[in-house]
Amino acid sequence: MTGDATTALIHRIEDQERHLRLPRFDNEDAWLLGTLLVGLARAEGAPVVVDIRRNGQQLFHYALPGSSADNDAWILRKARTVDRYGHSSYLVGLRFAAKGGSFEQDSRLDPDTYAAHGGAFPITVEGVGVVGTVAVSGLAQAEDHRLVVTALERHLDRLAAPA
Repeated sequence: MTGDATTALIHRIEDQERHLRLPRFDNEDAWLLGTLLVGLARAEGAPVVVDIRRNGQQLFHYALPGSSADNDAWILRKARTVDRYGHSSYLVGLRFAAKGGSFEQDSRLDPDTYAAHGGAFPITVEGVGVVGTVAVSGLAQAEDHRLVVTALERHLDRLAAPA
């Protein structure tokens, strides 16, 4: 990816983080978002694991056919990156790359514990801040990220719809 393309992608993800903020986030919201995400993955035939956490507590986890325990390990590593930086795991990795380095070498964090690859996104509540993560693992990092963003957009649309 060229420098201009990386910069444009960074700006797009920063914009996503600004706009994908929830009015609230409780256990029921985790269930609704998680089942929505599983439905999207099923419709695409995506062999992914879906995971949602709030303040370190796992509220939702589902492994679709074709996924593996390796995806669970990726989820944990990507979610820890979101927890540490407060930004999507994809954005964190892209920012390191834009500076000419790599997350694995330049962050000084254990790559067995942290991963700055696409697929984990902060759950941000308006007026509160980051309260958790929603993560997908099993596809290429850009596709993992896209799946999560699509689910958050649809979840927000559903919350905004009149009852």
